[in-house]
Amino acid sequence: MSDYYEYLHTVGFEETNIVGNVYYVNYLRWQGRCREMFLKNLAPEVLTDLQHDLKLFTLRVDCEFFAEITAFDDLSIRMRLIDLAQTQIEFGFDYVRLDPSGDEALIARGRQRVACMRGPNTRTVPARVPEPLARALAPYAATAARRPA
Repeated sequence: MSDYYEYLHTVGFEETNIVGNVYYVNYLRWQGRCREMFLKNLAPEVLTDLQHDLKLFTLRVDCEFFAEITAFDDLSIRMRLIDLAQTQIEFGFDYVRLDPSGDEALIARGRQRVACMRGPNTRTVPARVPEPLARALAPYAATAARRPA
């Protein structure tokens, strides 16, 4: 097992700008998509909890770009756990271009900090990271802080 969760993506024309390279906002969308697929595949109980009162608020997101990509580039978006605290999670994302020859190139790197909240929209309060989510994240926490007791 690797130390990251991988979401594979092929860039489409709709993700590029007028000069043909990928528009920056798509990198942030791919972070969200990677996180969603992680929940769907490895922590489906959390999806049920999200239909009730659990909310995952994105507090901070960033992305640093190293190279341009264009339509039909194949990507691996690799999500790692940076920090797991009582009520917040920080993820790291590596965007890797996959070449048919097997070569890989890091084209961008990003981070995302998420807070777990519960309650109605007018009175949400911080909540502990749900246990099923903490369990699903555990294999990706090689260098991340461990969950407090």
